This record gives sequence, structure tokens and C-alpha cells, in this order.
Amino acid sequence: MSSPSYTLRNKKVWVAGHRGLVGSALVRRLEGEGCEILTAPRESVDLRRPEQLERWMRDARPQAVFLAAARVGGIYANDTRPAEFIYDNLMIQANVTEASRRLGVEKLMLLGSSCIYPRLAPQPIPEDALLTGPLEPTNQWYAVAKIAGIKLGQAYRRQYGCDFVSAMPCNLYGIGDNFDLMQSHVIPALLVKAHQAKESRAPTMDVWGTGAVRREFLFADDAADGMVFLMQHYSDEQIVNLGPGSDVPIRDLVSLVCKVVGYKGGIRFDTSRPDGVPRKMVDTHLAASLGWRAKTSLQAGLEATYRWYLEHAVGKQRAVA
Repeated sequence: MSSPSYTLRNKKVWVAGHRGLVGSALVRRLEGEGCEILTAPRESVDLRRPEQLERWMRDARPQAVFLAAARVGGIYANDTRPAEFIYDNLMIQANVTEASRRLGVEKLMLLGSSCIYPRLAPQPIPEDALLTGPLEPTNQWYAVAKIAGIKLGQAYRRQYGCDFVSAMPCNLYGIGDNFDLMQSHVIPALLVKAHQAKESRAPTMDVWGTGAVRREFLFADDAADGMVFLMQHYSDEQIVNLGPGSDVPIRDLVSLVCKVVGYKGGIRFDTSRPDGVPRKMVDTHLAASLGWRAKTSLQAGLEATYRWYLEHAVGKQRAVA
């Protein structure tokens, strides 16, 4: 199943979505691989437009591609902008996959998400749980697009012999995250809320949901490390889960965030807000059997993310306000 012979050294490696959470982590990770890192600026290459994409790829000639570009967001963004989430992600994946085949890319890594799995999948979620039950309604549009991307890669491997592989990380967070409360995922949203509560000396902090659901969180730099590892050591159509191998109740996550931020007030859970799926933890036995494990603890990852937020995001938010 594994194919340890593929090297990135001295290759032209395109990180699609290099400004995003995963893409920027991939750029940091690849700097030690002795490869030429290619990036396509969003202003000149719209990945939803096949003619723009193919023109750029013909000039750049990438040999390996990490497809980390995507329309992403939290529950609110998924629920209120469903057309954007399904159309943009379908087009990005289809165009990059087809252009990679046409132009002879040696290896393509498609980045999925654990939201592809059924809402009530067995826990931890094995890779073969895909398409065995209904999806979580609040992010079904994104999930359907990502499932289509997986199947696209598998189809191209079967029909054309393309070395296209897919990785499925769990909930990601980290350096360069999106801290906009209307679009962000749970960890950046909690960090902002706790920081604002601390700054304003608020007696309580409101958190969506009951706090009882369980989630696992993978530091983006660990996800990037896993993707590079799979690019080098894996070649098969089976998707591969990436995660830390443990999960945490949201209530405990909130407590840890408050500890990292230094907020000492109370927590009020707004039970009128959606929780999402009751538990979501991926089975990482396949990745472990190949020789990869996550390295960053949740607290260490939160501390690094909060440091980045203080250094880069707080000033911008004040300027907007």
C-alpha cells in the first residue's frame, strides 16, 4: 500500500491555497524539503476558471501539487452561503484535478475534511464509513463537494493511472487562522471571545451550544506534516484520516482556551444555538500504520495560535472596529 520512493527534493511543488490555514502551514513545512515552492496569487489565477488555471500551470510546470485551496467556514458560514460552498469547492477541485492530469503532474494531494463522514458515523470514524449514512445538515454543501473531490481523485487514478491521493484531517486550527467571528471555526472563535471578555473584564462569556459534544483538533502544522508524509510515503486510492488520536468535550476546550488566554470569568452556554454532530473523532490507525503521528498537544497548539492572534490579528480587528 505504501510507496516510499516519491521525493519532493529538487521538484517544483505547487501549494494551491498558500495563504490559507493549511496552505501557509504547508509552505512552512516544505521549506525544509529542498524543493521549489510555487504559489499562484489569487488576484491573477482564479482556480474556478479552467482557462486561467491551465495557462498558469503551463507556465509554472508544477511536478507535485497540494490542493489546499477551498471555500471554508464554520457552521454559520456553511448554513448561510450554501451555494458558494458547493460551487466554489466543486470547481476548484475539478479544475485542478483535470489540469494536473492534462499537464502531467507527477503527484496530487487532495485535501478533504472529516465533515465528509455521516453525522452518526461510528466513533472513532474509520475511512470506510464514507457514504454509509446521512451527512450533518449544517455543513452538507461543503461535505458533498469534498466527497466529490475524493471520488474525482479515485476515478482519475482508476481510469488514467494518476498518482492522486486524498487526506482527511479532523478539525484544524493554528497560525494564520480566520478570527472573524461570523466565519471562523470553533477554536479561533473561542480565542477571540475569551480575549475580548478578558479585555472588557466581562463577568461571563457566551458560548454556542451545550458544551457536551466532543471534538478533536489538529494543529495545522501537524496536518501539513501529515500531508507531506503521505505525499512521500503513500500511493493508493483509499483516503487517509489525519488527527491527534484523542478528542475533548467542548466544555473542557473552553476551559483550556480561557486558561491560555487568561480569562477568569464565568461561562454561559447558549443551548438555543446548534451543537453540530454529537461526536466527531477520526480513526487514525491507517496513518499510524504508515508511520505518521501528530506531535503538538492541544495546549501547545492553542498557545501558539493565541500568540499569533495577539501579534497579527488584534490590531486589525481594532482598526476595523
